[in-house]
Amino acid sequence: MEPVKLTQFSHGAGCGCKIAPAVLDTILKTDQPAAIFPQLLVGNASKDDAAAYDLGNGQALISTTDFFMPIVDDAFAFGKIAGANAISDVYAMGGSPIMAIAILGWPVDKLSPELAQQVIEGARAICMEAGIPLAGGHSIDSPEPIFGLSVNGLVNKDQLKQNNTAKEGDLLFLTKPLGVGILSTAQKRNVLADEDQILLLKQLMQLNSVGAALGKTEGVHAMTDVTGFGLLGHLIEMAEGSGLSAEIGYSKLPIITAAKTYLAQRIVPDATYRNWNSYSSKTGFGTGVNVMEAFNILPDPQTNGGLLIAVAPEAVSIVQSILEQHQLQNFIEPVGRMIPKTDKTVLVNA
Repeated sequence: MEPVKLTQFSHGAGCGCKIAPAVLDTILKTDQPAAIFPQLLVGNASKDDAAAYDLGNGQALISTTDFFMPIVDDAFAFGKIAGANAISDVYAMGGSPIMAIAILGWPVDKLSPELAQQVIEGARAICMEAGIPLAGGHSIDSPEPIFGLSVNGLVNKDQLKQNNTAKEGDLLFLTKPLGVGILSTAQKRNVLADEDQILLLKQLMQLNSVGAALGKTEGVHAMTDVTGFGLLGHLIEMAEGSGLSAEIGYSKLPIITAAKTYLAQRIVPDATYRNWNSYSSKTGFGTGVNVMEAFNILPDPQTNGGLLIAVAPEAVSIVQSILEQHQLQNFIEPVGRMIPKTDKTVLVNA
């Protein structure tokens, strides 16, 4: 029998199936007065990676959920990737995960329960790697395969990191290369080379566990993970939330080399265009930037992307040491900095 290709049963792929930013703003809009919960440290008021609740003992509970449709064809790999992506939200807040609950939607008339079992097995494997139990979950019969996790974590309250607390002069670091959305789209179109498939899977399954160590560093002022809105979208959220603008050097950004090969074949996720339509008016380009390439790379939807970190200049050497200790020595050079607010939220220089 021909192996089942999960990506053929979903209209989106990974975090690329997120609702467009402008549409999401409409969905979340409310005229109801905000309820006051003194123990809620991070909630709907900001566009952060997870909620945080003060436990009253010096610690905060981090709570998040993330799920999507298949980004790869292999069921076990899909479970690992979706699990790693959800767990990343806890790391992005500087915390350590403690427990996960599964979320499964499965088209039982199209795909076998044995395949769903392999998805769960993949999630168990990545939870074991993170040192946490997959403690339960909920499943439904759905038109398309969907999987993800609800994850809880803990962090010392004074070490909680948010995406809207960057300071002027902070240097920006990114811990994974960009281009995952392009490679996953190439896979869906059956043109992804075998060696690029290996590279894609390795990055998608990589836990962002360095976030827990970075959370203990006082000079890390803000942190978030780069997912479906692309680097551009998540950097705009960080800059706007902090009342600043950001300046990045395009040539300094880590980019998967193969992504440019597929770009030359006009392989671009649909979500890239949706993201760009939401963020283009807030983005400015300096001379010497390949704007057409940048247009396809900066809003490229990432799944389980790297951490975007805003670091005080005096803490750069500490952060670089932490990155090296976590085998991230290729990502120890800053890619940009936070600057006073200008008419553009993100300035892209050569």
